[in-house]
Amino acid sequence: MKQPRCLCEICICGRHRCPHKPTKIYDNGPQPRFTTEYGENYPIYGNVPPPRSLRPKQEYQGHRGRMEGMTTFKSDYLPYDIVKRPFRVQEEYKPKTGEMELRTTYRKDYNAHKIQPVTLVRPLEREHTTGGKFDTIPTYQDDYRSWAVQRREPSKVDAYQPPTVKFGNSTTFQDEFVPKELNPRQSFKPRCVAKLSDVPFESATSHRASYIAHQLGPKFMRPKEEYKPSNQPFEGLTTHQNDFKGLPGQLAKSCKPEYTKVGSNAQFNGVTEFQDHFQPWLVSLPEVRKTREYVPPSGNMDLNSTTHLDYVKHKISPAVPIRPVSNQKRTNAPFQGTTTTKEDFKAWDICQQEITKKQQEIPKPTGKFDDLTTFKSHYIPYQIIPAQSFKPIHLVPRSAPFQDETTYRTEYTPKKQNICPAIYSSPPGYVYVNTDSHGHKFFCQLTPEFSESNNNLIPKEVAVVS
Repeated sequence: MKQPRCLCEICICGRHRCPHKPTKIYDNGPQPRFTTEYGENYPIYGNVPPPRSLRPKQEYQGHRGRMEGMTTFKSDYLPYDIVKRPFRVQEEYKPKTGEMELRTTYRKDYNAHKIQPVTLVRPLEREHTTGGKFDTIPTYQDDYRSWAVQRREPSKVDAYQPPTVKFGNSTTFQDEFVPKELNPRQSFKPRCVAKLSDVPFESATSHRASYIAHQLGPKFMRPKEEYKPSNQPFEGLTTHQNDFKGLPGQLAKSCKPEYTKVGSNAQFNGVTEFQDHFQPWLVSLPEVRKTREYVPPSGNMDLNSTTHLDYVKHKISPAVPIRPVSNQKRTNAPFQGTTTTKEDFKAWDICQQEITKKQQEIPKPTGKFDDLTTFKSHYIPYQIIPAQSFKPIHLVPRSAPFQDETTYRTEYTPKKQNICPAIYSSPPGYVYVNTDSHGHKFFCQLTPEFSESNNNLIPKEVAVVS
């Protein structure tokens, strides 16, 4: 039994391919065989070795002798005698007596110098003054002469007189506005008088007359379903946890160095540099300022302000409205649907207007139709002279019989019709083996008749036509 072949490799027409659809996530089986147009047109040659390279090989040629344990560092390094570092005994701290001096290096080394005022480099202004009096007439006073202009009296008559009483003057609107007598317009609206009917009101309606009360049946109530818990225990596995299988592998090792505590648990009894240089000194507490006790003022409080004392109230009459008084009369009578428009304007009987047609200027023909057109009445037939043909007469010689032999009939050799074995569900001469995860169907060849060279089948029902 030969090696199984895919359906893509059995096909000879190039139109049959396996559906490349994966069926599972991880595949531990054989790798899929992808067929391409390049792989079909350019097959792999069997026993053709690759060309030999003429490039020299870069191989390491190690030392054949024995390796000595002496290095350059060992030969050149000279060891020195190691002497221990002398330990300095720390002196005992003794606090200084007396008060702290607040002197600094700036106050100690700085020497104050006497500074003289800076002299001005700008030259002094020279004032050219004389003791005589300047007695001249300027050009403006010499050329300009003032005219004797009398003051013009204003043409506007100022009839303003200050009032003797506060808010005694009238406004511009009160001076210019002249009140007129109101003449109400005559109303043509009919009087709003309710027209009461003497006929008693009939309370019978179509709904009361035609309505038949039907007795309602009991309302259908759907019984509530009782909750029945499941007897099977709940599985906490999901589809992902149930179907997913991770790849086996080792856990990642940490590259972090192990934590080692540096130092000792002994208590530190020494003195630091901060304790040596910065010694505490006595600081006086800040003086607490006592608040004064509140002493209320004697006597009663005067609640009068300048506004209360200086303001004088004036009796002002309210402004009289100038708009006319509306003569609205409200009645409690019911609203009548009749208006003057409905009573005076009655609907007219409107008739449909006839269509105005224009009279025809051309009278219609009377009598029977003669079936004679203008073309028939005016057409004059002419005799047609056929054109002379200059084409040579084609005469077929019928002396020899017609030979129906062609190059196609003499040289054509009928060939067998190739049928692709992949059109069948199970190719003849092959047995189905399996289908991989990528959808490729593999078949195994049984008989030597269906080989790679003769892989064509011709059924008996197919007739070959030349």
